[in-house]
Amino acid sequence: MDLQLAGRHALITGGTRGIGRAIAECFAAEGAHVSVCARTPAQVEETVAALQSRGVRAFGRALDVGDGAALAAFIVDAAAHMGRLDAVVANTSAMASGTGIADFDAAYRIDLLHTRNAAEAAMPFLEKSDAGSVIAISSVSGSEDYGYEGVSYGTMKAALFFYMKSLARHLAPKGIRANVVSPGTTYFPGGYWSDVERDDPQGFAEVIADNPFGRMAGPEEVARAVIFLSSPAASFISGTNLVVDGALTTRIQT
Repeated sequence: MDLQLAGRHALITGGTRGIGRAIAECFAAEGAHVSVCARTPAQVEETVAALQSRGVRAFGRALDVGDGAALAAFIVDAAAHMGRLDAVVANTSAMASGTGIADFDAAYRIDLLHTRNAAEAAMPFLEKSDAGSVIAISSVSGSEDYGYEGVSYGTMKAALFFYMKSLARHLAPKGIRANVVSPGTTYFPGGYWSDVERDDPQGFAEVIADNPFGRMAGPEEVARAVIFLSSPAASFISGTNLVVDGALTTRIQT
């Protein structure tokens, strides 16, 4: 299937490692030009160089997506650099999973508000695209309760469902689509589950056993879902939540 992404421009927040990096690389593999941001300058530079080695144009900047003005400036500059913007993927997460005010504040600013800010800043450019798309990366933790200790994370991931559904209906008359991708447990070196594997081998084994596939997802498996939903090939899919969890969740999604 031709995803019709060659020559288009995709922007990914948190695009230098894990799921975000896999998304950036998958876009590049389809011939799309890619912009990424993350907090660490060296990681941004390395990612931009790696993407350019694939034969596409790449643009990057180190910033904190919790700084709305810095995020908006990056999006404007990336669109100007590439001459267009077709797809935005709000991937960055604070990974704040405690019960305190600081946890809720971090999850709100990074997981939820940065998604809203990215969509708003990108809108003038997406309106000029013939296939504008916004994707928010949520989690199965937004729709299933995995324990009160993760309440701040799950609360903001759940809020993304409502925001993106409303956004999708608002943007449909403009031909812009908005969707959510909700990964289940996803393993990559240096990631959350890599730390659990090191620090709590028994707990890690129990989580693996809970998944009917007997394993966790790789970042590229989540990325492929994002790439499809972002592409013109998914031209009539909007307002949906695509769960990529290997049948981990038990609810009936309607």
